[in-house]
Amino acid sequence: MSEVSGLDTWRLVEAPEGVELALRVAGPLPRASAWALDFMMRGFVHGTVASALQLFGQVGLAMAVIFAFLVEWGWSIGFEVFNSGATPGKKLLGLQVVQDDGAPVGWTQSALRNLMRIADMLPIGYVFGMISCFTDSDFKRLGDRVAGTVVVHVYPDTKLPPLGQAEPFPLPVPLTLEEQAALVDFAVRAPRWTSGRRIEVADQAEPLTGLKGADGVRRLFGMANWIQGAR
Repeated sequence: MSEVSGLDTWRLVEAPEGVELALRVAGPLPRASAWALDFMMRGFVHGTVASALQLFGQVGLAMAVIFAFLVEWGWSIGFEVFNSGATPGKKLLGLQVVQDDGAPVGWTQSALRNLMRIADMLPIGYVFGMISCFTDSDFKRLGDRVAGTVVVHVYPDTKLPPLGQAEPFPLPVPLTLEEQAALVDFAVRAPRWTSGRRIEVADQAEPLTGLKGADGVRRLFGMANWIQGAR
């Protein structure tokens, strides 16, 4: 990751699509707060299920132990893979786990970072994990270093209107089907890019839009909406 000048927790990364993404790395405090929220939620789930299963005697006790094991180890992995990299605690605080290049985490990355919690917890109270966070520019605990992941803040993109809200603008000249598909693809992907990258790409379409900068980006959004049938 490369640091954005003047903003020490913002990082520029090159995504697999070849575009730059601006990510704001989450520090130890919000991460600890998210962990605490998840801890309380897991405790509530454990307590509720255990209370119900104790009615079944020894069999229920055995089931409660198995359930507790599955929840303790499956909570983070399951939510990170199926909930866009966010456990409920992270979701509430606007945090997300992603790969170093900004791509979503998969089973391998999530399993590695969460299994490494055993090392992060040593010798007691997440001491190794905290030392790792405070000695890494991206606040990575040991699990993140091994898995190649990072926890970032998630912000809604407010610089451009969503594609569905962009004012439709008719094409000034006929475009082939491939050209129209490329324009729509730009409008779908652009909100995930940095504003500089959006403008850089949109400026290449100045002969079509007649505009440059942010106005050119908005014009392309409008054309994409027109192509999709909005009038």
